[in-house]
Amino acid sequence: MTDLKTQIKEDLKTAMREHNEIAKNTLKGILAAFTNELVAMGKMPQDELSETEMLKVLKRLEKQRKDSIEKFIEGGREDLAENEKGELEIIQKYLPEKMSKEKIKEIAENKKAELGIEDKSKMGILVGAVMKEANGSADGKDVKEVVEELFN
Repeated sequence: MTDLKTQIKEDLKTAMREHNEIAKNTLKGILAAFTNELVAMGKMPQDELSETEMLKVLKRLEKQRKDSIEKFIEGGREDLAENEKGELEIIQKYLPEKMSKEKIKEIAENKKAELGIEDKSKMGILVGAVMKEANGSADGKDVKEVVEELFN
C-alpha cells in the first residue's frame, strides 16, 4: 500500500475515534474514489493506484468541491458551502503545495521562448506545455491567467 493511501486510512481511523463526521465522510469518499478509479481503469478493486493516479483523483475531487462551493454560494446556500469548504480543506491536505504564480510565469516565459510562440493563436499550446512542465503542481486557472498576461 502506498504512503498516501496509508496516511488517509490512518487519518480515517483518527476521525472515527474523534467522531469527526466531516473528516470521516470525506476520507471514506476519497477511498471510494480510489476504488472507482481502479474499476474505471479495468483493474480489480483490491489493486493499487500509483501515487500519480491517486493525486489525479484527489485533484478531481478538489475541483468538484470548488465548483460546488461556487454553486452553493450563488444559490444562497451558505450552510452547504461551509460543509464543502470543510471537505475541500481535508482533500487539500493530501495534495502537493501549489506552485506560485511567479514560478508559473518563469516556466511560461521559458517555454514561450523555447517553442518560439509569438502570437496569441498558439496560447493553448503554451498552456499545455507549461502544465506538462509543472507536472501537476500548478493550478490550471493560474497557468491560463499567467499565459494570457504574457500576450497582453
